[in-house]
Amino acid sequence: MRWIVHNIFQLIQLLILIRVILSWISHDPYNYYIRTLYDLTDIILKPIREFLPFHNAPFDVSPIIAIFIIDFVKNILLNLI
Repeated sequence: MRWIVHNIFQLIQLLILIRVILSWISHDPYNYYIRTLYDLTDIILKPIREFLPFHNAPFDVSPIIAIFIIDFVKNILLNLI
C-alpha cells in the first residue's frame, strides 16, 4: 500500500516537472498529450497561482510550491500508513 501512495505522488511530481521543462522549449500547446498534461497539472497549479500575491512575477513559482506541498502531504500519508 505504501508503494502505491508513494508512486502516485511521484507521478504527480513528475508531471509537474515535465510541464516546467516544456515551458522552456518550443512545443505545440494544442497537441493532445500536451493539453492533457496541462489539464492534469492545472488542477494542482491553478489554486496555488490564485493564492500567490504576485501574479505578474517574471517567473512562475507555483510548480516549486506544488512540489513541496505534494512531498509534504506524501510524507504525512506515508507516516500514517
